[in-house]
Amino acid sequence: MRCTAMIRNILHRVAYRAERVIDRFAQNRDSRRIIEPYLGYAEPGHIVLRGRVLTALRRNKPKPTQSRWTNFRQMVSLFMTDEVADVAVEAEGFSTRTDEEGYFTLHLPILAKPGWSEYTVTIPDQSVSAVCPVMVPDRAADFGVISDIDDTVLETGAYSLLRNLWTSLTGNAMTRRIFPDAVAFLDDLHADGRNPVYFVSSSPWNLHHFLLRIFDLASLVRAPMFLRDLGVSEDKFISGTHGSHKGSAVDLLMKANPELAYVLVGDTGQHDASVYRDAIARHPGRVLAVVLREPGPGPDEEGKAAIRQIEGSGVPVFHAPGFEGFSDQIFALLPATMAGNRSGQG
Repeated sequence: MRCTAMIRNILHRVAYRAERVIDRFAQNRDSRRIIEPYLGYAEPGHIVLRGRVLTALRRNKPKPTQSRWTNFRQMVSLFMTDEVADVAVEAEGFSTRTDEEGYFTLHLPILAKPGWSEYTVTIPDQSVSAVCPVMVPDRAADFGVISDIDDTVLETGAYSLLRNLWTSLTGNAMTRRIFPDAVAFLDDLHADGRNPVYFVSSSPWNLHHFLLRIFDLASLVRAPMFLRDLGVSEDKFISGTHGSHKGSAVDLLMKANPELAYVLVGDTGQHDASVYRDAIARHPGRVLAVVLREPGPGPDEEGKAAIRQIEGSGVPVFHAPGFEGFSDQIFALLPATMAGNRSGQG
C-alpha cells in the first residue's frame, strides 16, 4: 500500500510538471481565447455560471455511417484541449479568474425566474463572450432528481472496462443510444419542468457538449451536468475516485436545494448503490427513493448488500433491467397534497 502511494505521488509530480510546461508552451503559441459554456444551476440566493476558457473548441460533425476509426479520431480530439489559466471572466458586473485547468465558476446574487435563463460571460480585455444557460428550480417542485449517465440513461457497458472503452471511443453523437425508457421516465419525473433534474457522472468535462448533442437528439430532459476533471493540479492527481466525485456532487446539490428531497437514479454496474447508500447516511430524510437500472449481469454481491442497507434505512429502492412503471410508484410516495400536483400537469 505504501509503495503504491509512493508511485502515485511520483507520477503526480511528473504529470503536473509536464502539464505545466505543455500549457505554457501552448498559451505562448496561441493567444486566442474561447469560452466553452456549461449548463448552470441555482443555489440559495445565487445562480452559478460555469465554463472553461480554451484556445480552441473542437466541434465534430459526425455522420451515422462514418467508420469507427473516424469516430475514434473525433473522440480523441475532444481531449486535445489547450486550457487557459488565470484569465479574468465576468458577467453582470461580477468577475472571477480561471483556475489552472481553465475552469471558472461565477456566483451571481441574482434571483432569476424559475426555468432556464441565459447570461453572457465575457473576457473583457479580448472582447470574447459566450452565453451561459442556467436552470432555476420551480418553487412548487415536489422533489429533485439526481441521475447518473452511463448505463443509466446512455447505453455504455460501463460494467465492463473493455466494453466501456470500445463503446465510448468508437461511437459518435449520432450512433450512441439513449435508453427510450430513461427518456420517458425522466420526462415523467420532470413533470413539465416543475421538478429539477441534474446529471452526475464520472465522464470528463471534455464530453459536456458531446453529451448535450446526444441528449438533444434523443429528446432527453435538459439538465445541468456535474462531470469530472481529468486534469492534473498541484494538489490533485486526476480528481478523486468515481465514488467520491459522485458523492461530492450529491452533497453539493443537497446544499443547493435544501428544501427538496431527491430521487437518486443510477445503475448497478458502477457501485451507484453504495454511493447512494452513503449519501443517504450523510443526508437523512432527504432521499425520497433510489432507482437503479440493472445492466448486463445485474448487481454483484456488494451491490445487493448496498440495496439491502438502503432499504433497511427506510428508503424505497426500485431496481430492474428497465424503468417502466417506476414513475407511478415514486409519485405514489408523495403526500396526497403533493401527488395531486401531478394530475394537474398538462
